Amino acid sequence: MRFLNALRSLSFLWLGSIIGSGSTFLIYTILARKIGPEHFGLFSTALATISIFSLLAGFGIPQVWLKLFGKEGWNAIRWVKPSLKFVVLTLVLVSLAVIGLTFIQKNDEVMNRLLLLLLFYIYGYIGIQLVSSKLQLEERYLYLTLWQLLPNLLRLILIAAGFYLLNYQLSVIDVAWIYGIIGIIFCVLATIELVALMREKVNLKGHKKTRQSFNTIPKLREVFKEAWPFGFAGLFAFIYIQSDIIMVRYLTGDAEAGYYNVAYTILFAIMTIPTILFSRFLIPKYHRWSNHDPDKFYSVFKKGNMTMAVLGIAILILVLVFSHLLITLLFGEDYAPSIALLNILGITIPFSFLAYSYGASLLTSEHMRIKVKLMGMVAVFNVVLNLFLIREVGAQGAAISTVLSNLLLALLYRRKARQLVFKSLEV
Repeated sequence: MRFLNALRSLSFLWLGSIIGSGSTFLIYTILARKIGPEHFGLFSTALATISIFSLLAGFGIPQVWLKLFGKEGWNAIRWVKPSLKFVVLTLVLVSLAVIGLTFIQKNDEVMNRLLLLLLFYIYGYIGIQLVSSKLQLEERYLYLTLWQLLPNLLRLILIAAGFYLLNYQLSVIDVAWIYGIIGIIFCVLATIELVALMREKVNLKGHKKTRQSFNTIPKLREVFKEAWPFGFAGLFAFIYIQSDIIMVRYLTGDAEAGYYNVAYTILFAIMTIPTILFSRFLIPKYHRWSNHDPDKFYSVFKKGNMTMAVLGIAILILVLVFSHLLITLLFGEDYAPSIALLNILGITIPFSFLAYSYGASLLTSEHMRIKVKLMGMVAVFNVVLNLFLIREVGAQGAAISTVLSNLLLALLYRRKARQLVFKSLEV
């Protein structure tokens, strides 16, 4: 019965992820075909830049909630109000930073307009992430699935309707308006859910409800102490995963960034497999098992490693065989340069799958700080490689840098998982 429940929950999550990620994939496919490589590269760079700031907003609070509720159970309710104050503070700082960036790059008017409109995307993003953590804690996987797929699905509907139903040639600014408006809508919806959480209207799974005492409400500095490892983890992950797009644009131009982003879009769709398995389904359980059932934790961890290795290799083979068909059929002949980029990026799939599996074990207990240091090392490694390789061989250099960075990350995670989490046990 437990297996069937887990399978049903995973089915909901994967179905939602397929629809949500598929919506993103279709959005990029439509934009790539309709606005061309240069404008597509421009929009991709703006969205990647805003994504950096979105990671600073909240700075890891959604992941902190999973950790603290897994450790403290119902007593973790005391962290909710101060952590939401922390989120508001980071949103104010991030907003000022984005506005400041537009003043710095005065000669890039279109990019500045994109950044200001996409600022509202950040508000929706952090709201979606916070509510997603609440739904994970409640194990409301069907609602979680709907909550996460709707933003991308709505963007797809509006963009497709603009181009195909209304026969209107949307500009990159129009697309940014769509992203911004949907961001505001989900920010409002998230606020309703978060107010309910502050009022203790939450059905926490896996913990017996106990009488709460709020004599020890954490201070903002205590919230920051818990959050900074997760905040920097998200930032470093972005650097060695997506910052390549930004660097390609500024070092080689908008068109090269467009070619690279097409290849990366396919890789991103593939990476939803380990993301859903670990980030959405297993991580809340890992936090609980690491504190209360270490044997089960280790057993699931080993099975996860084997599954990720076999699945990663199988998908790599499929990518190498069908890369030409995928690019030309979905994006058109104009994006033929993306084929070689996809073939290179495909090599990273097994390493990335294993990195998710090994890295998930380091999210538990007090190992997160070690994980952040490893991620920081790989982020620096990635940036240095990009500066050299992109100048030498263009966008292919960014793809090579991504492969080497993910290989290094998987090896570092594996070593620390063996040394710290499972000590002398074979991993």
